[in-house]
Amino acid sequence: MKKLLVCGAILAAFFVVGSGVSFASDKGPAEITLESTIDTAKKPKPATFPHAEHQSRLACGDCHHGKDADGKKIDYVEGQEIGKCESCHNKAAGMPKKVASYKDAAHALCKDCHKQQDAKLAKCNVCHK
Repeated sequence: MKKLLVCGAILAAFFVVGSGVSFASDKGPAEITLESTIDTAKKPKPATFPHAEHQSRLACGDCHHGKDADGKKIDYVEGQEIGKCESCHNKAAGMPKKVASYKDAAHALCKDCHKQQDAKLAKCNVCHK
């Protein structure tokens, strides 16, 4: 009886730890369609973002960040909840011009990175199919 209880406890611990690992490894969808819902464009051009492909070579903090109580940008920390970019990057939020809207922030981050990798990656049709 004692052996059965010990084995059951070990097995239960294994499943609890195993399930925790799978939840912690949830990295979001493999592909995301990026489109503003706050500062909508007259002719919206959604961008297709291959999230999983970027995750294979970049750390989460290379793209994601948060904000402190004063609204100042802070670096990403592992496990941090990822909010919608446009909740801060919208014209009503008073951000600096380069990142004042979701579109501006995405272009600043994505295009700059793409230009560093290969100028061809910074062309509009790479993201805007």
